[in-house]
Amino acid sequence: MTEPTDAATEREGPFPGFEGVAHMGLTVPDLDGAIAFYQAAFGARLVYRLGPLDSAAMPTAPDGRDWTAAHIDVPGARLHMALVEAPPNLALELFQYDAPADRVRVPPRNCDAGGHHLNLRVRDLDAAVDHLTAHGCTPLAGPITAEEGPLAAMVSHYLRDPWGNYIELTQYLPRRPHPPTGGPP
Repeated sequence: MTEPTDAATEREGPFPGFEGVAHMGLTVPDLDGAIAFYQAAFGARLVYRLGPLDSAAMPTAPDGRDWTAAHIDVPGARLHMALVEAPPNLALELFQYDAPADRVRVPPRNCDAGGHHLNLRVRDLDAAVDHLTAHGCTPLAGPITAEEGPLAAMVSHYLRDPWGNYIELTQYLPRRPHPPTGGPP
């Protein structure tokens, strides 16, 4: 491991060595379908694909747990995975679990612990909603707007992807100040 330079030390925040987000992991019930969706809808390229990976065929951890229990907190897992990248900066690691048998097959709602959404900044909200709808996404009611406050600089719209995961599309509006985070660079 290398020691940080003085300039790097000056930039360090409370999280030592943090450089940015590498990718987002997303579990889907159909890996082939998800790869095809991100390739068609986002122009993603397949970086790698692995599997099946079966905990029964992997070395056990020193404490006796199977590999997937010890490393990813899923005992008895059998999975396939792929990484897709779409310009300009979207990297998704997609997982399809075939085991364990008691896995939940629907994503959490936004209000559930572990609930999540992927927010994508777009130039034309209506065109982006239409595009994803044409690729199998289901739009929720929208758009979401605010007349004042930190959200007044944007308009957004939520959709569900073909497997029920939430995607939020956000368009930042001209001639309004952007919020301190999340706005265009």
